[in-house]
Amino acid sequence: MNAVLAILIVIATFFFMEFMAWFTHKYVMHGFMWYFHKDHHQKEPGFFEKNDVFFLIFAVPSWLFTMFGMMHGYDWKLFVGIGIFIYGVCYFLVHDVLIHQRFKWFRGIKNPYFNALRKGHNAHHKHKGKEDGESFGMLVVPWGYFKEAYERHRNKRAKAA
Repeated sequence: MNAVLAILIVIATFFFMEFMAWFTHKYVMHGFMWYFHKDHHQKEPGFFEKNDVFFLIFAVPSWLFTMFGMMHGYDWKLFVGIGIFIYGVCYFLVHDVLIHQRFKWFRGIKNPYFNALRKGHNAHHKHKGKEDGESFGMLVVPWGYFKEAYERHRNKRAKAA
């Protein structure tokens, strides 16, 4: 397979996964699989959450696409699997490390983009039940949060100068 096409498949899959994560979050996690997602909104004691099952649910297609892509001569399926895997790594780093700080890495990041993501995620978590949710995306949240975060960042830099 052409290297440029392989890279485009990885990138397209990565961006498709943001839509897939939004759709799954809104209609599956806040729908018929609320049992697993509930403890993510209503904290229970312990490090692990039932919600962590969704990592496995998304890991299986990544593994299958990767495995079958390698078995069939490194065809397009391999690069779809890699795209899903890269999205999963980003999801873990953004959602579990930066936003929820389940791991105490990168605590001092003050980037406006990440601040906007945190604000969108906090808006989502203000709802404790499965209804009335908002801001279901992970890497894409409502534009107003980005505008506010960049404006706040710009004002802080102006005051410091």
